[in-house]
Amino acid sequence: MVNNFKVLKGDVEAAINIMKEVTKWGRSVGLNVWKDEYLTREKLMISNNEDDFCIGQVSDDNACCMILQWKDTLFWPQEKENEAGYIHKLCVRRKYSGMGLSRKMVEFAIGECKKRNIGYLRLDTGWNKKKLCNLYESLGFKLVGKTLLADRGEFALFEMKIQK
Repeated sequence: MVNNFKVLKGDVEAAINIMKEVTKWGRSVGLNVWKDEYLTREKLMISNNEDDFCIGQVSDDNACCMILQWKDTLFWPQEKENEAGYIHKLCVRRKYSGMGLSRKMVEFAIGECKKRNIGYLRLDTGWNKKKLCNLYESLGFKLVGKTLLADRGEFALFEMKIQK
């Protein structure tokens, strides 16, 4: 159980720092993680607003982050804006792993969807990333599809229906 947890929105630099830290760790243990060139303010702000960046804090320490969007033209191009919330780059700093922070961030995203009267929460991950696929299923997401991006490979598409 995590005490003193809160989510702040809009701190792009803090989110990028967490993403880079988690990516560096991932590489050190042989995981296929985001490329550094995708983790810059310039690249991330192309399809995001500052408010899309969410930082999870434990006792005022930046512990995890995600991007929460309201349209995703890359992975869900057929879907309309504000039909779903889309989680990207959900990551937890290693010192906070195993504390249920991914669940806390998903719960925050569900709350944001409910405020907007949005009925779905969606995310994607690499098709072969079985641990992440299992994590997302344990959080209540269902595998609903697969997509191929020419320059990045195959991705699993997950969706959660939000109870209103």
